[in-house]
Amino acid sequence: MTTYITVLKRLLGGELVRHEGRYVRVDGLRLDACALPAEVPAVLAGVRGPRSLAVSGDVADGTLLAEPVTPAYVRQALTHIAPSRPHRLVAYNIASVDDDPAAARAAVRPALEAVGEPDWRPHITPLPFHDELVSLRSRCDSPREFARALPDEWVGQLAVAGTPRQARSRLADLFDAGVSSAVLAPVGSDYLASLNSLAAVL
Repeated sequence: MTTYITVLKRLLGGELVRHEGRYVRVDGLRLDACALPAEVPAVLAGVRGPRSLAVSGDVADGTLLAEPVTPAYVRQALTHIAPSRPHRLVAYNIASVDDDPAAARAAVRPALEAVGEPDWRPHITPLPFHDELVSLRSRCDSPREFARALPDEWVGQLAVAGTPRQARSRLADLFDAGVSSAVLAPVGSDYLASLNSLAAVL
């Protein structure tokens, strides 16, 4: 990943790149002038393992954290990223905003079905209810049953779900923890309506 990111950044900067490595071999490649961006874009790495986060902090311009992103997860990720220069941290979260907080929580539950699976452990381990969440998943016969059984308090931490004021408070907590940008992923079958409801956060 170090090599991929380094070579990509050099190419985007208009350099003539030669690199002979184990994973990347480039022999005198340069992007055509028509393909060069007017301004070199930031290169962000979408990673979550400790070693990958460290690489992102070392060579990337930022890190994308997949949902669910909680303040505790942000703080733990930053200990691995350990940025020594400006570094963007982008947090993705499932989101639903409604004047009825119960309706908002109900809307995000299906999107949280996978949270109990092992792949999501890095996101969940920093949470104070980690052990209870793992235990709950082990007692449920399916991801769907697990999502339905999640306590409301947990749903409120695993997604941006609630009234506009509650959603803004949740985002403020993320920014306070070190997030630079927050991406809200709409839920439900009508994405346009979902986007309109998310706009209430603004």
